[in-house]
Amino acid sequence: MNSTYAPDAAIERTRFSRPQIVSLLGPLTAAAGVVWGILQPYRVTLLHPHGQGVWWLLVEPPLLVVLVGVAFSLVVARPLLIDLEEHGEASR
Repeated sequence: MNSTYAPDAAIERTRFSRPQIVSLLGPLTAAAGVVWGILQPYRVTLLHPHGQGVWWLLVEPPLLVVLVGVAFSLVVARPLLIDLEEHGEASR
């Protein structure tokens, strides 16, 4: 029997690591907002602003989801990834 084969090593290669998951959360959230805006264009009132105030035009659910994804990537994920790298989580 080959002693160099480790089943846990094969499983580790197929799993996502914590840094990969954290780095994907923001872009996936932003992409979900874009898809939502495409699938339900009537929710994006910028496309038909008749009778809508400025506040209603700025606060649109699909646009907010995109903004949350971008904000998460820039404000939360970057410092968290740096912290994970400092503590050795990136190598797992």
